[in-house]
Amino acid sequence: MTVEQFYASSHFMWYLYTCALVFGLMVGSFLNVVILRLPRSMEASWRAQCCELLEQPAPAEDKVGIVFPASHCPSCKTPIKPWHNIPVISYLFLRGKCAHCKARISPRYPIIELSTAVLSVLVVAAWGPGMATLAALAITWCLIALTVIDFDTQLLPDSITLPLLWAGLIANSFGLITDLPSALWGAVFGYLSLWSVFWVFKIITGKEGMGYGDFKLLAALGAWVGWQMLPLIIILSSLVGAIIGIGLVILRGRDKNIPIPFGPYLAIAGWLALMWGEQLITRYLQFFNVG
Repeated sequence: MTVEQFYASSHFMWYLYTCALVFGLMVGSFLNVVILRLPRSMEASWRAQCCELLEQPAPAEDKVGIVFPASHCPSCKTPIKPWHNIPVISYLFLRGKCAHCKARISPRYPIIELSTAVLSVLVVAAWGPGMATLAALAITWCLIALTVIDFDTQLLPDSITLPLLWAGLIANSFGLITDLPSALWGAVFGYLSLWSVFWVFKIITGKEGMGYGDFKLLAALGAWVGWQMLPLIIILSSLVGAIIGIGLVILRGRDKNIPIPFGPYLAIAGWLALMWGEQLITRYLQFFNVG
């Protein structure tokens, strides 16, 4: 079998799926660190700025980063050994408990790792080999981190959304996902659409219905998939948000007055638009006998 034949064979695709699965597990493990530490680092930075303004020393325990300190058990502070940090496998082997103090390990860690791996395989299956696949993988991983961070803290870090926006414009200057004019106006209309809704809602009710991070996230999604996908993203995010919000109120008794972050729904809708946007629009038009 020649090299060209191997690349065109199903064996090559299964090789890509395996690589995507393994690498997705490793990325998911890293995303767990980002999801946990980035909000803490942001809050520590804000406290440090406040202490600087008040001419007070910043607390030493506030010094936290993505890489340092090394991973450790939150209960007993024992450093986690490398063989206890293998995605999913270590959790199963340890039966969801710390190897040292036997404290319970949240199942969310392997869930995020496995979810990242599965979504990575789906991206490779949908896009096939190429630079566009690498771009779609990067978007997917960023959206996973933003989804969980916003769900936990109602924060959408600029350190993720703004680079994601610029990366979309740069990538589409080479036409990886869409053309550059569509990406540019996708970023503009994405930001202005939610910005307008924010101010109309605030003028009418005197309340803030969403955060500025939502504007930036939709702008970033528009920069990647183009302005043509923005209506689909807004419709899907509203639909997903309504379904999940009603479900939380009915099934878990959540207070309907407690704000629900909109970022996760934008991220889910944006990923669906990235993966199957044209197919979804076609099915929608066919359903209503349009076009």
